[in-house]
Amino acid sequence: MNNPQISIIVPVYNVEKYLRKCMDSLINQTFGSIEIIAVNDGSADSSLTILQDFADIDKRVRIINQKNQGLSGARNAGIANAKGDYIVFVDGDDWIDVVTCDVAYQACLEEKADVVLWSYVREYEKCSLPKVIFTENRIFEGIECKKLHRRFAGLVEDELSNPENSDNLVTAWGKLYRADIIRNNKIQFVDLREIGTYEDGLFNLYYFGHINKAIFLNQYFNHYRKSNSSALTQTYKPMLFEHYKNLFRKIDEYITKNNLPDAYYDALNNKVCLTIIGLGLTECLKRNPKSFFERISFLNHVINDDVYKIAYRKLSLRYFPLHWKLFFACAKYNFSTGLYLLLLVIQKIITR
Repeated sequence: MNNPQISIIVPVYNVEKYLRKCMDSLINQTFGSIEIIAVNDGSADSSLTILQDFADIDKRVRIINQKNQGLSGARNAGIANAKGDYIVFVDGDDWIDVVTCDVAYQACLEEKADVVLWSYVREYEKCSLPKVIFTENRIFEGIECKKLHRRFAGLVEDELSNPENSDNLVTAWGKLYRADIIRNNKIQFVDLREIGTYEDGLFNLYYFGHINKAIFLNQYFNHYRKSNSSALTQTYKPMLFEHYKNLFRKIDEYITKNNLPDAYYDALNNKVCLTIIGLGLTECLKRNPKSFFERISFLNHVINDDVYKIAYRKLSLRYFPLHWKLFFACAKYNFSTGLYLLLLVIQKIITR
C-alpha cells in the first residue's frame, strides 16, 4: 500500500463490547487512502482477537500490541508509527460517521488549513444528544486563531457564562491534524499518571501554538459513548488534586516559555478555579471510600490550598449565570459544605 493520506489512531483497552462497531465505522470510510493503527494497550479481554479479525479482512488495519501504557502511551505509539500526512484519533469504544475522513480532508485541502474540527453526539443507552460547539461553520485565522489557541489554557470573560462547556473543544478526537506539525515539533500526549486528566487539552495547547488556520465543521461526525461505565470519567482518582497541580505547572511553563500574552495567565487562573467541578464530582463518586465528612474536609483542603486560594481571589463572578455564581461563591468564600451539597445536585443532573 502506498503511504496513506490519513492515519487513524485507535487506542484499545478492554473494549471488546464496543470495538466491532468502532472498527466497522473505520474500514467503511468513504475516503479510501487511510491506514488504521489499532494500539492494543495490554487488553485482558478479547479486544486483540477482534482487531486481528479486522486485520485479516482489511490490509489497511495495522495492530500494535504493547504492555499497558495508558491512553497517552497508546496514542503516542500510534503517532510514532503513523505514515499518513494527516492524523485522526478515534477511541476504541466510540465510532465515527463513514464520511468523516472524506469531508474533513477535502475541507482541509480547500482552505489550506492546519487543523479541522467538528462536533459530536453523546451516545447514552437510551438516547443520543448532539453537543453544540459552534452553531455554524467557522474559519479561524489571525487573532481568532490565537483566541482558539488560548482556550486550551482556559476560558476568559464571557466564555465563563457556560463553565460546563469549558472542555468542549479539548478532545483529541473530533479533529484532523497535520502529521508534519506533530512530528516536526515533537508533540506528544503527556502521561495521565503525571497530570491525571486533560491530556487532550494539553496536546492541543501544544499543537495549536503552531497553526495559522483552523476550520470548524458544524457536523456531528463523532459518536462519544457515554454509557460505558468503565470509561475514565467514571473512575475515582484519589491523586487528581496533585495531578491537577502538575497540569497547572505545565501550562504555566508553556505560557512563560513562549512569552504569551497576559490573557493566557488569566485563562489558566480561571481553569484552576473551574477544576473544582471535576475534583468535586470525583469526590461524589460512589467508588470514593471517604465518608461524607471526609469529602467535605477534602474540599475544604483544596479551596484553602495556596494555588486555589490565589486563583479564587482573582476570579470574577460577573460572567457566571446565577446558579454558577452561587457554586463558585462557595469556593471563593470558603464554604465547603455548601460546595459539596451543590456538587451532589450537579452529579444527579448529569447522571440521570
